[in-house]
Amino acid sequence: MNIKSNKKVFEAIAKEIHSDTSPVGIDAKKTHVLILEKLIQLDQRLERIEAKLNNQK
Repeated sequence: MNIKSNKKVFEAIAKEIHSDTSPVGIDAKKTHVLILEKLIQLDQRLERIEAKLNNQK
């Protein structure tokens, strides 16, 4: 999914990480936590895929 093409998703993410107190307009800590959560999900997904591929051998 392309976030830019899905305006609802883009706006929801932007709203979630927005910060009025940050000089760049986003909460860096929250942004990094979201990125790390997604990376963990991707890692778990890859592990499941690899396990399935190894079981097919």
